[in-house]
Order: sequence, then C-alpha cells, then structure tokens
Amino acid sequence: MNIWAKMMTALRGGVNEAGEAVIDSQALRILDQEVREASRALQDSKNSLAEIMARQKVAEEKCNELNKQIKEHEGYAIKALEKGNDALAHDVAQKIADLENQSAQEQEAAEGFRASAEKMRTAIKQTERNLKRLKQQVDTVKATENVQRAQAAVAERHSGSHSKMRTAMDSLDRIKEKQALKSAQMAAASELAEETSDVSLQEKLEKAGIASNGNSAEDILQRLRNKSAQ
Repeated sequence: MNIWAKMMTALRGGVNEAGEAVIDSQALRILDQEVREASRALQDSKNSLAEIMARQKVAEEKCNELNKQIKEHEGYAIKALEKGNDALAHDVAQKIADLENQSAQEQEAAEGFRASAEKMRTAIKQTERNLKRLKQQVDTVKATENVQRAQAAVAERHSGSHSKMRTAMDSLDRIKEKQALKSAQMAAASELAEETSDVSLQEKLEKAGIASNGNSAEDILQRLRNKSAQ
C-alpha cells in the first residue's frame, strides 16, 4: 500500500512538473492573455459605471418631476381650501402624500446609485493605474526576454564557432605532425643512402690498395717494437 501511494505521489509530481514546464514555456503568451482579460474586465466595469450613472440620472429626473407635481398639487389643495372644498382638498393632499413617497423612493435610489458610482469610479481609477503599471512591466519583461534570446543566440553561435575553430586547429596540428614525420623519414632515408654510398666507396679504395681498412695486428706489433727499441 505504501509503495502504491508513493508511486501515485511521484506520478502527480511528474504531472505537476510537466504542467509547470508548459506554463513556463508559454509564460509570455499567458501573461498577454491575462492582461487582455484584465483590460476587458476594466471595460466591463466602465460599462457598468455608465449604466449606474444613467440610472442615477433617471432617478434624479423622476425626483425632480415628482417635486414639480407636489408643488403643483399643493397649489390645488390651497385653492380647494380657499373655496371651502375640504373633501377635494383632502383628495389632493392624499395625492401629494403619494407623490412625496414616490419622490423619497426615487431620491433614495438616486443617492444609492450616486454612492455606487463613486465607489466604482475609485475602483476603476485604481485598476487603470495598476493595469498601466502591469503593461509597462510586461513591456519590460518582453524586452528582457528578447535581449536574453539574442544573447543566447550569440552565445550559441560563438560556442559553435569556437568549437569549429578548435576542430580546425586540431586538424591543422595533425597535418603539421604528419608533415614533420614525413620530413624526418625523408631525412633518415637520405642519411642511410649517404652512409651506404660511403661504405661502397671505402670498399673500392681498400681493394685498390689506396686506403686502409684500419690497423691490423701486424701494424700494432711493429709499432710496439719501435717503442721498445727506443
């Protein structure tokens, strides 16, 4: 059981390493996609802000219209009271109460939209600043990546040329070594030829009685007798 657990753990580790390798190889592409998604999210937030601002404006316009109606009906109620028509004045007062309730609701809605819009504006500004910094950092990372890729290519070419140069120098040394060996062989052959020629000439001179082939035993004895006589 422990062995199987360890094997599964190792397998999961291998999968994680493979996944990390894929992520590393596609890091810039993933980063670009994340920046695009952040930009779209920011645009969606701006669209939502525009909608909230529109709703706030509509609520405020409704509130203003209701306030106008309230003032208008207040005038009606006053005229009804002046004419002693209390029943009509009561009906108008009921209408005014309804309008005031509606106005209060629209005012509350407008205030809520205004507060939400203000918070969203703050969040959008902060997001814009963060996104701007992120894009700048992405540009820096891309530039660094390009520089490092160029440096790696130069280093690889230099390494390759250095290796080829070393191979060429090795080949040149081998050629020089072979040439030196051949020259030595030719010199040795020449020396052997000269020595052979000298031996042949010496033999011819000795046979002709012109040259001696060295001191003989008789020559040495004669030299000793001469020393003894002295």
